[in-house]
Amino acid sequence: MTAPCAAPDGVPGRHAVPALAFAVTGAEPERFAAVPTLRFGLEITRTGGGPVRSVSLTTAIRIDVTRRRYDDRARRALAELFGLPEQWATTLRPLSWTRTTVVVPPFDDTTAVGLPVPCAHDTELAVTTYLRAVRDGEVPLDFLFSGTVFFQAPDGRLRTAQISWAEDAAYRLPATLWHDLVDRYSAGGPWLRLSRKTHDRLDAYRARQVLGTWDDAVGHLLDRAENRTAEVPATPGTAAARTTTGTTETTGAPWTT
Repeated sequence: MTAPCAAPDGVPGRHAVPALAFAVTGAEPERFAAVPTLRFGLEITRTGGGPVRSVSLTTAIRIDVTRRRYDDRARRALAELFGLPEQWATTLRPLSWTRTTVVVPPFDDTTAVGLPVPCAHDTELAVTTYLRAVRDGEVPLDFLFSGTVFFQAPDGRLRTAQISWAEDAAYRLPATLWHDLVDRYSAGGPWLRLSRKTHDRLDAYRARQVLGTWDDAVGHLLDRAENRTAEVPATPGTAAARTTTGTTETTGAPWTT
């Protein structure tokens, strides 16, 4: 539904204001994109009013995390975002994914446009953490629409009307579609951002240990940390145990400053 904007010489008759309905019809990888991008198909139907001259359409996409079930592996992976499963009754909240704007060309009854959505693989983003945790089934998405409709009033003048944020559409994205797309761009490995200082320290450690790849260097560090922690059992809840554990993991390590 759209609402007409008032003009100095009066508001056009409501029968002339286009009423629009939206439906997401599918999703597919964007071909030849520089970064992993999904293109969602959007169908727009004029349900009332006159023909549309154009639409400046803004779409906000969010994940309604409450509209699906999660297995034990996914629950463990999502603890970082939502806490322990017994807390989910109060901690599960929709995750904002992105907002995009497209210009819709003129149409009379129905038209279709594509909504390109870049799929960041930065593991520090909450949406990326969620999508990596959900490896099967479907991801429940909500599309919220707003923007401006341009149309011709009965007096021949170009008029505008606003699209209410109440306009929305739902779509269930196959989780494997996101994973296959991101893995294609990242060669099957997640992307990890490091500060310059941490990068240089890790590079120096890799060279000292004569390790071939970054994966080898991180794996070597994790093996050492886990082995040292296992050698010094800690009693949870005591200051001495926390001190011992911290010393075991860091003191004397080649990368410690």
